[in-house]
Amino acid sequence: MEDNKMLNYIKDVLENMPTNWLNLTTHRLDIYDEKLAKTQFLEQFETLYKSNNSTTSALNILPTAYDYIRLGHPLSCILEWGIANLNNIKPNNVISFSSKTIPILAILRKNSLDNKNTQIIYTGELPDFFDAEVVRRVYGYKFELKKVEKASAISKFSGSTIFISQQDEIGTIHLPTNVDFFISLHSYLGSVLVVNAEENESYISDIQHVRRRETIAMTPADCFSALQLLIGKSSSAYKKSNVETNKTSVVDSIKEITATNSKALLGSCGLSVQYAIMMGLIHDALENHKGKAIKFIVPPNCYGGTNDQARRVAACTNNVEVVDLPVDGDNDMVQSIDRVLDKIANEDAVPYIIAEIPTNPRVEVPDLEKLRDVLSKTRKTESGEVAIDPVFILDQTFCPNIQFLSKDGILSAIRTISYVSGSKFPSGGKCTAGYCVANKKGEALMEKIDKHLRLCDNEATNLQVEILANQLPSMNQRINDAYKNTREFVNFIKETLPTAKINFVSEELAQEGFTPSVFSLDLPTKGTNDEEREAYKRELNLKLINLMITEIPNESKYCVSYGQLKGCYWTIPATSTQGTTKEGDKDYIARVSVSPNLDLDHHKKVFSKFVEQI
Repeated sequence: MEDNKMLNYIKDVLENMPTNWLNLTTHRLDIYDEKLAKTQFLEQFETLYKSNNSTTSALNILPTAYDYIRLGHPLSCILEWGIANLNNIKPNNVISFSSKTIPILAILRKNSLDNKNTQIIYTGELPDFFDAEVVRRVYGYKFELKKVEKASAISKFSGSTIFISQQDEIGTIHLPTNVDFFISLHSYLGSVLVVNAEENESYISDIQHVRRRETIAMTPADCFSALQLLIGKSSSAYKKSNVETNKTSVVDSIKEITATNSKALLGSCGLSVQYAIMMGLIHDALENHKGKAIKFIVPPNCYGGTNDQARRVAACTNNVEVVDLPVDGDNDMVQSIDRVLDKIANEDAVPYIIAEIPTNPRVEVPDLEKLRDVLSKTRKTESGEVAIDPVFILDQTFCPNIQFLSKDGILSAIRTISYVSGSKFPSGGKCTAGYCVANKKGEALMEKIDKHLRLCDNEATNLQVEILANQLPSMNQRINDAYKNTREFVNFIKETLPTAKINFVSEELAQEGFTPSVFSLDLPTKGTNDEEREAYKRELNLKLINLMITEIPNESKYCVSYGQLKGCYWTIPATSTQGTTKEGDKDYIARVSVSPNLDLDHHKKVFSKFVEQI
C-alpha cells in the first residue's frame, strides 16, 4: 500500500517537475549547502511527499541537490530515494551511475587503499569492455572474479563481495546473502549500486567521491527513463535512430574547430575524458618506459576537479606522483615548466603536464613561443642520456576555438593532447559531455586513451552526442559574441570601479584569438590587517552576487558554469570549482561568466548600484 502511494507520488512529480531538472547542467549555489548535498534536498522532498504536494511551484523551491549535475541532481536523488524506499534501505545507500564499470572501480579503489580483499561475483556475462587484466595491471586493483549460475551459490568471503547483475527492470532488489555491494547494470541507462549492511556504510562517501571525480551520475534524461520504469510506464530511453549520424557530425565539427585529424573521443564529461587520458598515459608508460617513475605535473590552484583527480590517481597507483606547477600571479608558467622538466629529466622519469590555457580563475595566457621552446627542449638524464620528452595535456575549456594542435600550430613539435569540458561552450550548458583530440605528434597515444574511456564506460551518452551535434556548429560564433559582451562589461567595470582588479585577457591577446567570456573580479577592500581585509573582500563578493541575482533573477545566477547560451553566471572559485584545492591555493575572488545573449545594460545598471552602496 505504502509502495503504491510512493510510486503514485513519483508519477505526479514527473508530470509536474520544473523543466530545469532536465535541461540544466549547473544549479543555484544560493540555495545549496555542499555539506548537505542530496540529504537536504531529500529531507524537504520527503516533507512534500508526506503532504502529497507535487506542485511545480513547491518542487521548484527545493534546495539544490548538487551544484553540478555530473555529481548528482534532483532526478538522481529521487530515483535513489524511490529504490531505497521499495527495498527498506537508506537513500544514501543507493548510488546511480551513468557508467557500468565505475561503481566496481570505486569499491576496488577503497579496498586497494585499505589493503582489503575483494571478490566480484556475476551471473550471465560481464560487459565486454570490463578488461580484468588491465584493471589489475594498470589500476593496480586486486580481486577475484567468479561466475555463478545462481546468486544463492555465493559463499562467505574474507573481504568485500560485489555481486553484479544485468537487469531490465528497476525497483525491487533481491539481495543475496553474503553480498556487501549489489550492482545492477541497465543496458542504456547505466548502473545502480546498493551498499548493503551497516558495516559497509563507511564506503559511501568514498564511492560518492569517485562519482564526483572520475565519472558522472546517471544523467537527468536517463534517470527520468529509469523513474518511468520504476512507476510501471514504458521507458522513454533514447532511441538509437540517429546515433551514428550525430556522432559523425560531432567528430567532423571537432576536427574543423581544432584543425586536427586524430581520433576524436567523446566522454560523459570533461573529467571522464581527463581520467581516460591519465590512465591511458600510465598504461602507455608501463609498456614503453618499464620501471620508470611517472610524474603528473599539475598547477596546485587549477580547477579543483583536475587537481583532485590527479592526486587521487597518484594516491592509488604505484610509481605515479603529482608534482606542483605554480602558474598564476607571481609565478610564470614557462619558467615553472622549465624548472620542473629539468628536475624530472635528471631523474629519468616520465613527464606528463596538465595545464589550463587560459588559466582559471586568473585568465592568464603564457608566452606561447617561450612555452613551445621549453616543452621541445632536449634534456638529459643524470647519466647523460636523452630524457623522455613530455606530453602536454591541455585543458582549453576557456578557449576551445584556439587551434593549438593544428599541423602548423604553436605546439606541433610537442606531443599534445587537448580536451574540453562539453558543459561549457560545446553544448552551451545543455549537457556535460567532453571531448579530446591529439596533434600529429601525440596521435599514437589516443589508442590507449580510447581503451580506458571504454573500459570505464565513460563515453558520451547518445543524447549527449545529439546535443553536441546541435550545438557545436554554432560554438565559434557564440564564443565571439560572448567575448564582445564580456569586453564591454569589463571596460564598464574599469570605469565605474577603477580600484577593482580585473583578471581578463588583454586586447592584444584577444587579437591573437584568445577571446574567453569569463573574467575574475578582485574587489577593493579595507581593514587594518590582512585578516580584516580578506574578510571584508569575501563579504563584498557575496554582496555583489546577491544584488545581481536578486535584481536580475531571470539572467544573473549564482552558478558555477561557463559558456552558457544566455544570462550571466557568478561564482567564487574558492567555494565552488576549487572545492578540494588546498586552502592556501584558493582564490576568494568573484568569477563572472558572460553569455552571447543577455541584457547587458541592466547588468551595468545594477553594478553601478552596487558601487554606490560601497
